[in-house]
Amino acid sequence: MSAPLVNAKDVEPRAQLALARSPIYDLRVLRVERIGDALVLSGNVSCFYHKQLAQELIRAVAEGVAVVNAVEVLVPHDSPSILLSLRD
Repeated sequence: MSAPLVNAKDVEPRAQLALARSPIYDLRVLRVERIGDALVLSGNVSCFYHKQLAQELIRAVAEGVAVVNAVEVLVPHDSPSILLSLRD
């Protein structure tokens, strides 16, 4: 007999708690929302590494529930941008 399926509603609080306990501030301010049978991760982070780290953290507690990563990476205005060098 197969194990019962875990739904997004049951996992949502655990996913949000996992982010809240992260030592990385960017992850602590992200949001997890259940939309249908999926968890949607949203908010802003300062680098692509934190976006990926947040997704993997949620997937670890999501137990097979679909995770949609809608996190945006915001590059600080005072940092050099590769896009500027590509324009020249």
